[in-house]
Amino acid sequence: MDDNRQRAIITVVGHDTVGIIARVCTYLADSNINILDISQTIVGGYFNMMMITDLSGKKKHFAEISSELESLGEDIGVIIKIQREDIFDKMHRV
Repeated sequence: MDDNRQRAIITVVGHDTVGIIARVCTYLADSNINILDISQTIVGGYFNMMMITDLSGKKKHFAEISSELESLGEDIGVIIKIQREDIFDKMHRV
């Protein structure tokens, strides 16, 4: 792994609707956030997506990105959360 990367995990959960991936990816591209890996599934009408992202080129502070993603989620009817990778790893240790 490149030590200069500032990685974060983004999760998106909610009822499936048209355009969720497009809206989230457009926001990330506009914010100069690179998607390193992405997984999405739909189960029983519920959309679930997890992304590993690289924030090293970001144009905004982390708190601003988090707030804007939360607002975007509200606009499209899903819950969007972002966590720094190191925090995510510590929270999800078995």
